[in-house]
Amino acid sequence: MKENISGCPVEEAMSLVGGRWRMLIAHFLLHGPKRFNQLRRDIPNISQRMLTLELRALEEAGMVLRTVYPEVPVRVEYALTQDGERLKPLLEMLHSFGGWLKARAPRDGDAQVVDAVSRDMA
Repeated sequence: MKENISGCPVEEAMSLVGGRWRMLIAHFLLHGPKRFNQLRRDIPNISQRMLTLELRALEEAGMVLRTVYPEVPVRVEYALTQDGERLKPLLEMLHSFGGWLKARAPRDGDAQVVDAVSRDMA
């Protein structure tokens, strides 16, 4: 992870949970251990490489535990560690905020931004 330059706790937290996928991965692991392909099905837009990188980063940070079972074929499961469980209140807050964002009526400025982005992409 990147070095905390400002010394701010928010920057420290964002270096761990920032990005598109990490909190989503943690969200799906809140309900118990999952295998790699289960996570791929839960998050269909994530590439195999990106999921691997994000799981490794979360494991390195001590948030996710990777367990390899000595079976044939080998079975690998990912689960939140005790430290990873501390993400639960944050995930619940993000879930609530995301629900609010989806439900709120679009404002005039929102429509203009969407129109400008749509024009740029065409």
